[in-house]
Amino acid sequence: MARLVIVVEKASDWGSYYPSVDVMSAMDYLRQPVAADDERTHVINLCRSYKYLGTGYYVSLLAEARGHKVMPSVRTVNDLRRRSLYGLDIVDLNQKLTHFLPAGGRDTTDFGILVYFGETAYPALQDLARQVFEMFPCPLLRIEFERDRVWQVSSIKPVGLHTLDDAQEDAFAQELDRFSRKLWRKPRARKLYRYDIAMLVDPNEAMPPSNKRALKSFIAAGRELGIEVDPIDKNDYQRLAEYDGLFIRETTASDNHTYRFSHRAEKEGMVVIDDPTSILRCTNKIFLNDLMVSRKLAVPRTEILYRDDAKGTHEVVERLGFPLVLKIPDGSFSRGVVKVENEQALAEAAGRLFQHSALVLAQEYVYTEFDWRIGVLNREPLYACKYFMSRGHWQIYNHGAKGTAKSGGFETIAVADAPPEVVKLALKATHPIGNGLYGVDLKQVGSKPVVIEVNDNPSIDAGVEDAHLGDELYLRIMREFLRRMEHKRQGSSR
Repeated sequence: MARLVIVVEKASDWGSYYPSVDVMSAMDYLRQPVAADDERTHVINLCRSYKYLGTGYYVSLLAEARGHKVMPSVRTVNDLRRRSLYGLDIVDLNQKLTHFLPAGGRDTTDFGILVYFGETAYPALQDLARQVFEMFPCPLLRIEFERDRVWQVSSIKPVGLHTLDDAQEDAFAQELDRFSRKLWRKPRARKLYRYDIAMLVDPNEAMPPSNKRALKSFIAAGRELGIEVDPIDKNDYQRLAEYDGLFIRETTASDNHTYRFSHRAEKEGMVVIDDPTSILRCTNKIFLNDLMVSRKLAVPRTEILYRDDAKGTHEVVERLGFPLVLKIPDGSFSRGVVKVENEQALAEAAGRLFQHSALVLAQEYVYTEFDWRIGVLNREPLYACKYFMSRGHWQIYNHGAKGTAKSGGFETIAVADAPPEVVKLALKATHPIGNGLYGVDLKQVGSKPVVIEVNDNPSIDAGVEDAHLGDELYLRIMREFLRRMEHKRQGSSR
C-alpha cells in the first residue's frame, strides 16, 4: 500500500486541522535521508509557494529525484508559469459565469474560483475545474476570469493553504480526505510484483476492444511476468500516478477521457499503449488517408466532401462513380460508414453525416469477401486475421441488425501464412504512426492489397485474435510492456 506524505511549509499552516502522522514540514522532508525503498510514496506538496528554487519548488524537485510521486510535479509548476497554455477563450464560459453573477452585476469584468483537487463550489463550472486540474494537477488552484467582450481564463495560480478562510479550510479538508481515500483506497501487495500497469476499461461499453476473457488473460499474462495489471475506469484519473504503465482497453477518441488518460500518463513518464500521438493519428480517417497517400502506400481512391460545397460533391461522384462509401472521420467498428448507390442516397447520407463533421470521406467501393487485419506491435507483426462480412451485409459489422451490431465470421492464422505483400504493407502503414499496438485493416483484390485504415486500439478478443497464438498473444504484449518499463527504470537509475 502506498505511503502518503503531506508536506507543509510551516507547522502553523496545518494548525486548523487534526494532527496526522502523514504531515511533515518542508524542512523535515528535505532533510530526511535518501533511502532505496520499494514502498510507494505519494507526496502532496502544500508549501506556500512553488517559486523557482524556493522551498516548495525543492520539495517537488527532490521528491521526483527520490522516486516519489508528487503533486504538483516540477513540470506542473513550470507549466503554470506559462500563460500561453491557458490564455484561451472557453466556448461557453460567458453564459456559465454570467449565471453566477449577482443581480445587477452584469458589469462585472473579473471573477475567480478556488479549485480543491479538481472540485469547486460552483456546479456549472465543475467540468472546467476538473479539466484545469487534469491539465495542471495541483492541490489548490485559483482560476481567474476576465471579460472584455467575452469571458476568458486570465490566470491559473497555485494558492497557499495559509491564505484560506474558515469555510475554505473546511472545503479543502473535505476534498483532501476524499481525494486521498480514493487515490490510496486499494491496498496492493507490492512485494509480489515488480511493476504495475493500469488497464483502462469501460465495463458498460457495448463493443469494447477486448472481451472479459481477454482482459482476464492480460491480467494472468502480467502476473506470470511479475506485473500486476489493475483494471481501472474513467473515474480513476488521479490514480494514474500509482502505476508504471497504462494499457487502454476501451475505444479511444481524441475528444474524450481516453486521450486525457493517455496524455497524462505520458507526461508522468509512464509506458503508454495507446500513446496520445497514436490516438490522434489513427482516430481521424482523413488524416490517415493523407498520411498513407503522402507515403505512396496503396489505398482505395478517396476524396473529401465538404459540407457547403454541393458542386464539389457532384464532381467527386463524376470522378469516383457509384457505389461510394461515405465515412465520418472518427467512426469506429464500422459506425459512421454508409454505402450509397445513387445521387439521392448520397444526398441523404451526406446530410446525416455532415451533422457530425464538416468533412466526410468519399471512397470507391472495393468488394472483397473478407478484410485482412494484421496486428502490429513495436513495428513487428503480431497476429493475422480474416474478418468476413456480416451475413447479407457489405461490412464486417452490421449495426442495423435489429438494433444490435452483428459481425461476420473470422479466421485467425499464423502471420507466416498470411500473404507477404499484405503483411509488408501493414508494417509500412504503421511506420509513420509510431511503435505501439495497431491493427491494420486491408483489402486484397488479386495480388494487390490496399490499406483501409490503421486502428490504434485493435480488437483483441478471447476466441478471435488469440485463436492461433493462445496465451502467447497476451504474453507478447505484456513482455513489450516489461521491456519498456525496464528500459525506463534503467535509464532513470543512470
